[in-house]
Amino acid sequence: MTDILKTLERTILERREAEPDQSYVASLRAKGRAKMAEKLGEEAIEAVIASVQDDKAAMTGEAADLLFHLMVLLADMDMSLDDVIAELARREGLSGLQEKASRGTS
Repeated sequence: MTDILKTLERTILERREAEPDQSYVASLRAKGRAKMAEKLGEEAIEAVIASVQDDKAAMTGEAADLLFHLMVLLADMDMSLDDVIAELARREGLSGLQEKASRGTS
């Protein structure tokens, strides 16, 4: 399962340096981080809609789009899925309520 994510991560890193008219990733990067974040938000909303509609086919596609756009944004921030996985590992063994309380968020 993680092989495809590693391959996608490498592809994103390669394509972000391409000409914007030659790569979707490069075109997102050229628009700036705020636009990339906006696109991630749009994909999240589309995933929410698909889940509420109990549309598994749509949810599969929207989840893939959401993950892709998250990875593009992470790459723009010089981060990777390994950073996210490390954070998940740090949280392992904590209840979600404990973890949330440790961040001081409501």
